[in-house]
Amino acid sequence: MAGAMVVHGHGGGGRDRDRDRSSPGGSGAPQVDTGKYVRYTPEQVDALERVYSECPKPSSLRRQQLIRECPILSNIEPKQIKVWFQNRRCREKQRKEASRLQTVNRKLSAMNKLLMEENDRLQKQVSRLVYENGYMRTHLNNPSVATTDTSCESVVTSGQHQQQQNAVVPRPQRDANNPAGLLAIAEETLAEFLSKATGTAVDWVQMVGMKPGPDSIGIIAVSHNCSGVAARACGLVSLEPTKVAEILKDRPSWYRDCRCVDVLQIIPTGNGGTIELIYMQTYAPTTLAAPRDFWILRYTSGLEDGSLVICERSLTQATGGPSGPNTPNFVRAEVLPSGYLIRPCEGGGSMIHIVDHVDLDAWSVPEVLRPLYESPKILAQKMTIAALRHIRQIAHESSGEMPYGGGRQPAVLRTFSQRLSRGFNDAVNGFLDDGWSLMSSDGAEDVTIAINSSPNKLAVSHVNPSQMSTAIGGGVLCAKASMLLQNVPPALLVRFLREHRSEWADPGVDAYSAAALRASPYAVPGLRASGFMGSQVILPLAHTLEHEEFLEVIRLEGHSLCHDEVVLSRDMYLLQLCSGVDENAAGACAQLVFAPIDESFADDAPLLPSGFRVIPLDAKTDAPSATRTLDLASTLEVGPGGTRAPSDASSTSNTRSVLTIAFQFSYENHLRESVAAMARQYVRTVVASVQRVAMAIAPSRPGGQLEMKNPPGSPEAHTLARWIGRSYRFHTGAELLCTESQSADASLKALWQHSDSIMCCSLKAAPVFTFANQAGLDMLETTLIALQDISLEKILDDDGRKALCSEFPKIMQQGFAYLPGGVCVSSMGRPVSYEQAVAWKVLGDDDAPHCLAFMFVNWSFV
Repeated sequence: MAGAMVVHGHGGGGRDRDRDRSSPGGSGAPQVDTGKYVRYTPEQVDALERVYSECPKPSSLRRQQLIRECPILSNIEPKQIKVWFQNRRCREKQRKEASRLQTVNRKLSAMNKLLMEENDRLQKQVSRLVYENGYMRTHLNNPSVATTDTSCESVVTSGQHQQQQNAVVPRPQRDANNPAGLLAIAEETLAEFLSKATGTAVDWVQMVGMKPGPDSIGIIAVSHNCSGVAARACGLVSLEPTKVAEILKDRPSWYRDCRCVDVLQIIPTGNGGTIELIYMQTYAPTTLAAPRDFWILRYTSGLEDGSLVICERSLTQATGGPSGPNTPNFVRAEVLPSGYLIRPCEGGGSMIHIVDHVDLDAWSVPEVLRPLYESPKILAQKMTIAALRHIRQIAHESSGEMPYGGGRQPAVLRTFSQRLSRGFNDAVNGFLDDGWSLMSSDGAEDVTIAINSSPNKLAVSHVNPSQMSTAIGGGVLCAKASMLLQNVPPALLVRFLREHRSEWADPGVDAYSAAALRASPYAVPGLRASGFMGSQVILPLAHTLEHEEFLEVIRLEGHSLCHDEVVLSRDMYLLQLCSGVDENAAGACAQLVFAPIDESFADDAPLLPSGFRVIPLDAKTDAPSATRTLDLASTLEVGPGGTRAPSDASSTSNTRSVLTIAFQFSYENHLRESVAAMARQYVRTVVASVQRVAMAIAPSRPGGQLEMKNPPGSPEAHTLARWIGRSYRFHTGAELLCTESQSADASLKALWQHSDSIMCCSLKAAPVFTFANQAGLDMLETTLIALQDISLEKILDDDGRKALCSEFPKIMQQGFAYLPGGVCVSSMGRPVSYEQAVAWKVLGDDDAPHCLAFMFVNWSFV
C-alpha cells in the first residue's frame, strides 16, 4: 500500500511524486519519513494527478473541497495538499525545460554536423580553385604546355570540363514504355543532383544575411557562373522525412508561381522507388512575358544511409525519354538536375538539402526583363527558400504553438493566402483555357482589358452566381498594366501602398467592388467625386513564422457614396495578403493583394483578388531609364524579328524593379463597356499615383524615405532641429539634445535618433503635423510624406484633447506645459500609451512662434 521512499524535489527519479516535504502529522496522518516527508499511497497520488490535469493550481477552497470529496485524502492536511501541488508544478516546469534543452541540443548537434559537411564541401571547392588557378597560370605562362594531370578529383568541374558538361551529348531516344531506359535517366539525375547538393559541381556563393543557427532558416547559397540559374538550401525541420517528402511533392501548396502539376505516369522501380512523368505549368510574373511549362522526370528513392531523395530533371531531346505535351502560348523551360535530399536526424526531425537548377529561356523575353529569369537570388526566394519556409511553417503549426487568427485554424488561413495569390496570378496571366479574352483597346496600349464570362470563374468570384446566370448575363473584367520603376526598393513601395491606401485608392471603386458581394449589387458606370475615403483599420489574422508574409482584414470605415440619389454609409472589408516587405531580403518579390469580402467572412468566401506586385531587377549599366518610371507596355516593341527595349546611356539609377498592377471587377453585360471604361481610367489613375509616390519615396530624394534610417539632410531640417532644441532649453531650462559637437548635423542626428517621440505641428485652427523624428514616425505608423495628412486632433483621445485645451493658454503664455499621460491613436488605428507629454513653442531666429512641438515620453503600443 505504501509508495516507494524516494525523496522528490529538484532531483531524483522514479515515483518521486508520492512524497512531499511537510510537518509531522498527528494521529491518522500518512506515514512520515523521519518527520520530514509525507508518503502518499498510489491511490492518493492518482486522485491528486486527476485533479492536477484539470487544474494545476487549485485555490484554497478547491483543495478543501477535494479533501471532502475524496475519502482517501481525508487524513491529509490542506497544507500538505498545497505543497504537493507546488512540487508537482515545479516538476512539470523542470520537465518542460529539460525537454526544451534537449531539443535545442539536438538542433545544435544536427546544425554542427551540417556545418562540418559544409566545411568539407568548401575545402574541396578551395582545392579545386587552387588547382584551376595553377592550371591557368601554367597555361598563360607557356601556351604550348598541355596538361593532362587529372589527379585532383575536383577537376571534373573545372572551367573547360564544365563547358563540356553543359554541352550535353544527345543520347538515343528512349521509349516511354521502357522502364529500364527511364531508370537509367533517373540514376544519372540522382548522381548529378547529389554532386550539386553535397559536392562541388556548382560554385555556390552564400546569400548575404543567411547565417546558420538553431533557429535560422538554414544555409542559403546561389550559383555563380553556371548554365541556367541555381539555388541551394540546407536546413533543419522538426518533421519526419516521409512527411517532408509529401509536402515538397505538393508543389502548388508552397510554390506560388506554380499553376498546375499533372502526374501523367507513375512507374515503380525495382529498388523500391518510383519514377513519375510530370507536366508542370508556371505563371508569368508580369503581363509582359509568357508563362513557362516543364516536362519533368521525378525520381523518388531511398539511399543506403536511410536518407530519402527526390530528384528531377527535364526530359529533352538531349536527355532522351518520351516527349511531353505542348501547350500554346507557353515557353518550354528546362529543369536541370535538381531535387531534395532528406536525412533523418537523431531524436526526430530531418535535415534537408534543396537544389533548384533551371534554365528559363531568358532570351525569349524583352531584354529589360531578362534579369527576372537570370537572377539566382530571385529563384532562391521564389522556390528554394519558399519550400524550406513552408516546411518550417507546417512543423510549427503541427507543434500546437501557433495561435489561431480570428478563431480559424492555420490551415484555413493558409488556404486564404493561397487563393489570393492564385487569383491574382490568374488575373495577371489571363489564360485562354480559363475563359479569358481580350477586349479591344481605346487606342492606347498602356492598360490591357480582359474579360471572363465562364461559369467556373463566376462561381468562385461571386456569392450569388445565379444572378449572373440570368438573361442579363455578366462576368469578370480585369484591367492590368506593368511599368518600370527606377531607384525604388520594392519593399519600400509596397509597405507605403499598404499603409496609405488613401494615396492611391478611389472610394467609389471600392464601394462598387464591395457591392458585388451583396444580394442586389448596383453598378457604378464611372468614377465619381461624391465619395470620400474613411479611416483604414488593419486587423491582423495570421503571419508566417519569419513574418515575411501576413494575412489581414482591412476595414474601410466611414464610406459615404451617392448613387442614384441614394446615400450609402457602410463599412467595407478587404481580405489582404502582404509579402516581401523586408528590405534586406535579396531578390524578394514584394506583393500586396486584396479582395473585397462581406462581414460574414466564411471559410469559403468568394474572392476576386486585385493588387500590386513589385519584382527587383539586377542593376545594369545600360538600364533603360530617362525618368524614374516608364510604362513598359508602350515603350517595348515586340515583333517577329525579336524584341527591342528602349535605352538611355545617361541613366545613373542603381536599382530597378518591375511593377505589375491588376484590378478585377464584376459586371453585367449591359454595363460591360461602361465598367471597362471605368476600370481602364481607374488603373491609369492608380499608375499615376504610384509614379508620384515612387518618385517621392525614392531614397535618393532627401527626406523621401518611407522609414529613414538617417535624418533628412536639407538645410530646413537642420534649422528646425536647432530651433526645437534651443526653444526647449529656453522654456524648460533643460537640455533636449545632448551632443558632443555643436554642428547642425549633430543636432539633427540627435533629434532624429531621440528615444522619445518628438513631432511638430502647425499653429493653425486645425493643427497638422509638419515634422516628426524616427520615434514619432514609428509611433504614428506613418512617413514624412504622409505626416501632413495627420491632424493633431485625430491622434488624441477625448482626455488628451481636453488636457491640451486646458493647457493651451499656458503654452502660449509661458511657452511650455506638461500634459498628463494617456492614450493616443496611430494613423493605423492602433492605441499608443505614453507616460507624459511635453508641449512647447518653437521660436524662430526672430523669436516669433514657428510651430508647436510635442514630446511623448516612454510611449508604447497597447
